[in-house]
Amino acid sequence: MASSTALWSFALVVGLLTLTPGLDTALVLRTAALGRRTRAWGVVLGIQTGTLTWGALTSLGVTALLTASHLAYEILRWAGAAYLLWTAVLMVSRTFRKGAGGERAEVAIGGTDTFAAGWRQGTLTNLLNPKVGVFYVAVLPQFIPAEAPHFAMGLGLTSVHVVLGILWSTVLIASATALGARLRGPRARRVLDRVTGTVIGLFAVRLAVGD
Repeated sequence: MASSTALWSFALVVGLLTLTPGLDTALVLRTAALGRRTRAWGVVLGIQTGTLTWGALTSLGVTALLTASHLAYEILRWAGAAYLLWTAVLMVSRTFRKGAGGERAEVAIGGTDTFAAGWRQGTLTNLLNPKVGVFYVAVLPQFIPAEAPHFAMGLGLTSVHVVLGILWSTVLIASATALGARLRGPRARRVLDRVTGTVIGLFAVRLAVGD
């Protein structure tokens, strides 16, 4: 397989994956819809930092440990499920609180409109999802030509995924921002947080049961 063919083929696979609604989409939309553009971009770049890290580790052969070691996979799986469940509980519970209690819950899930807070949430959400690592272990090597430098080609393919993710996130943020004025009232915000928190909680349960 030629390098150019590998790039286009991999772009098609990860492009379809990027467009599929999932946890990343929910986090970006929720953050942008609340008018936190700075934080939303932090979430986006945090997610892509995690993606680039998984791609680099896969290219080095490190993530193969996830498939070779059941214990390593289980530890990461439960850590990821616990983090997502914690985020979901705080996000939903804050909608039932008033005053300082709600503000403390908002800060606990990194609700401040800062790039760093969004970046931390996006990075942790991605890196604590072992299914991303398993995806890269299963898919990435298939698109690396035998004659190509393994690490450099792996990073090149991963960069394609990152670029597509950023482009799609740009569309999501622009769309959510356009509708955001209708979603920033107290009632709409509570509904948005409850829906997003429920989605994140379902992802946590799905990760925990290994589905």
